[in-house]
Amino acid sequence: MKNYNIKADIHSFESFAALDGDGIRYGVFFTGCPLRCVYCHNPDTWKNSGREMSAEEIYKKVRRYKPYFKDKGGVTFTGGEPLLNADFICECASLLKNDGINYAVDTSGCVELSESVKKAVSDAELIILDLKFPNENSYKKYTGGDFEKFRNFALFCSESAKRLWLRTVIVPGINDSEEKLSEYAKFAKTLKFEKYELLGFHTMGFFKYEKLGIENPLNQTAPLEEEKLKELQKYLNTLI
Repeated sequence: MKNYNIKADIHSFESFAALDGDGIRYGVFFTGCPLRCVYCHNPDTWKNSGREMSAEEIYKKVRRYKPYFKDKGGVTFTGGEPLLNADFICECASLLKNDGINYAVDTSGCVELSESVKKAVSDAELIILDLKFPNENSYKKYTGGDFEKFRNFALFCSESAKRLWLRTVIVPGINDSEEKLSEYAKFAKTLKFEKYELLGFHTMGFFKYEKLGIENPLNQTAPLEEEKLKELQKYLNTLI
């Protein structure tokens, strides 16, 4: 019997998650993220500060919810950046697969395309990719990350015919205009994807910045109005 020796730092879990993939999902939140997005609502996941767990421990928690997954549901690995733990996800995947449970990965795509990352992506039922910004300048300015690394990841998902959903957070004063959305659409059309969903910026995580003593660069920014989000989604849909 295989020994599952790799451990990962787990922030939290969410049972009966219905927005992070098909059907009813069980969300596994990793800690650790190389990005520092100005609109991040989970700064408590930036650093390893959770509980170390093994793949077998994750599997034992997940399998209790299998009756609720039915045909479409499964596990969603998220974070933080889950693919920083690609080897661990691959270990989890072998256990889940043996029990007929699929998994999705909710990722920023900000990782190197190592062999373990490629395998974790290839074995997933679905990749939910956060298209944060559509070009090098804005990506660097608002996330601190490497746009080329993200683009390479996105193209790998697209070229491998992986089921791919795109998501973008719309922040007032930063990317909440039709002009900006046109730039996103231009990039998105270089990929093969099932759907592209816009999410509204919210302030529900602001208290975490205060608690952690971290400066919040958007502490004066109001949440995006629901009507504005609907208008922008409608416009985006005409472009793609």
